[in-house]
Amino acid sequence: MLFYFYSMLNFFKKFFHSDKTILDESDPMKKFLIVGLGNIGIDYVNTRHNIGFKVLNHIAEKENLTFEERKLGKLTVYKVKGRHVLLLKPNTYMNLSGKAIKYWLDQEKIPVENLLVITDDLNLDFNTIRLKTKGSDGGHNGLKDIQEKLQTIKYNRFRFGISSNFKKGKQVNYVLGKWSDEEMDILKNRVDITKDIIDSFVLSGIANTMNQFNGK
Repeated sequence: MLFYFYSMLNFFKKFFHSDKTILDESDPMKKFLIVGLGNIGIDYVNTRHNIGFKVLNHIAEKENLTFEERKLGKLTVYKVKGRHVLLLKPNTYMNLSGKAIKYWLDQEKIPVENLLVITDDLNLDFNTIRLKTKGSDGGHNGLKDIQEKLQTIKYNRFRFGISSNFKKGKQVNYVLGKWSDEEMDILKNRVDITKDIIDSFVLSGIANTMNQFNGK
């Protein structure tokens, strides 16, 4: 009976804990949400579509961070010169990414202009990085859901080129396919600079970050 009581107590603690705010900051302009898009599950690790997860995992490794399972995703936090940065890997699967993003924006009272979404992009050559402040979903279902949930096309994106090197009708297989060994070697050097890009966005804003990193 006592064991059952403590088991239930721990369950409710965990349940209510998941809905609490995470960031210890009242000023909304010092709070940022960085979202890496991807699909959960071992089958999707190191696939092209999961470049957002890969980037956030890299940042977590560099900062010695650990992701925790919370509502609608895995989250962790780090600070940059007084700014609080919340990293989110949605667990909704790609096509419902907007649900997790909208929830944590509202929960932490983070303005949309302080949101940065990291996504794969078929329309960019492999290894190309491009930041932008608005735009259509470009046929990307994750971005389509974000646009619908936020009711705007004006949100910051960090687009990571995966190219469109696939035969007609093979797009799904391509984006859900694994990186080749050669691509992984090239990718490692590119992923290394993503922390600098995100810190620049947090400290200097999207315009300055675009000027510094777009086209490089």
